[in-house]
Amino acid sequence: MEITIRDIIELLINKQYKQLRATLENMYPYEIAALFNELNKEYVPVAFRLLPKELAAETFVEMDSDAQELLIKSFSDSELKEVIEELYVDDAVDIVEEMPANVVRRMLAQATPEMRRSINEILKYPELSAGSIMTTEFVELKSFMSVTEAITRIRRTGVDKETIDVCYVTAGDRKLIGVISLRTLILAEEDSIVADLMEINVISVNTLEDREEAANMFNKYNVTTLPVVDNESRLVGIITVDDAIEVIEEEVTEDIEKMAAIVPGDKPYLKTGVFETWMRRIPWLLLLMISATFTGGIINSFEKALTTVPILISFIPMLMDTGGNAGGQTSVTIIRSMAIGDVEMRDIFRVIWKELRTSILCGMTLAAVGFVKILLVDNMIFKMNVSYTEAFVICVTIMITVIFAKIVGCVLPMFAKRIGLDPAVMASPFITTIVDAISLSIFFIFATWFLL
Repeated sequence: MEITIRDIIELLINKQYKQLRATLENMYPYEIAALFNELNKEYVPVAFRLLPKELAAETFVEMDSDAQELLIKSFSDSELKEVIEELYVDDAVDIVEEMPANVVRRMLAQATPEMRRSINEILKYPELSAGSIMTTEFVELKSFMSVTEAITRIRRTGVDKETIDVCYVTAGDRKLIGVISLRTLILAEEDSIVADLMEINVISVNTLEDREEAANMFNKYNVTTLPVVDNESRLVGIITVDDAIEVIEEEVTEDIEKMAAIVPGDKPYLKTGVFETWMRRIPWLLLLMISATFTGGIINSFEKALTTVPILISFIPMLMDTGGNAGGQTSVTIIRSMAIGDVEMRDIFRVIWKELRTSILCGMTLAAVGFVKILLVDNMIFKMNVSYTEAFVICVTIMITVIFAKIVGCVLPMFAKRIGLDPAVMASPFITTIVDAISLSIFFIFATWFLL
């Protein structure tokens, strides 16, 4: 950034507003918002008022909810109205959803009737649906228009639309019948008809479709906008690529938190209080701690084996860690593949067959290296005096544990999705607990067979 928080404060104190405005005008909205988010509350409204109207609206969208609320409370009615008028509908909806009720009432009071209608229309859709992230600001054309008429319409209506790169062709009942790009219109002959130029194979999404599925369609079909239709195939809005990216970021963050055994939240880390952070982490920690009781029970049930061959205790951490790591590798891979559509439930047997062969190779490699490590490192350096039979039991257990762990790691996430759960829940912490129990059972069964 070309300017720091200290620079802003210094310019404001010295009332060098012209210089500050000139500097901010050369920055991107995201950069300005990042500075304002870190600026002392007393300076934010003053600095924000220096921005040109359009840049102010774009910056306002990028700021965090606390800073937005601070500005709204400091605005006069006319200032608030100016900012709202410059917002796109989907951005206004995002702000409304995050603001307290009293702030929302003030915002809606300053919005135009058309803006209020559009906001309320989007708010009626389920929170995680495609309809909840769409905008109603798009260019709509008719199939009988000539290229000249279409371009004239874009010029007249496009100024307030979120995008004009892609236009949608509708019939009289607003049924979506085609799509045409601005590039196509510009390069076509002036007397050409839209119906002859438009693409009729339109990729669209239903208003009630899951927003994550809608966001993934941008990558699948390489589009920058996605039309949203109702159950009668009537065009009601569009999703733009910037909104799709935000959804993907939120969903990935949520999956990572679930895979780390944390209840997902919607606040940034530094904005989340200690008590709220505790509430998000403690449920899974309690569950995993209690589930470890099974591991303790298995160790207790094979007390005789441990008493007879106490050296086995030294290798329990290695076995449990290896199994947990092997299962975690597979589960994360499968969860990610399902998230991007590479793996479906119908592929379960192909996945199991692939993981079975992979696990055998991994297991054999780890067992061989482990056998050498026991003989050379544990016996010769640490003087543990592990016999060949004991080393054999340990290494065979490692191989079988890896095989079981990888099969469990691929099956559990797919099974979770099958019964309607989020596959991310079946990630490393949960699978590790299951694999720990399996590895200990295998270890002690083999120890009982070969060493007692």
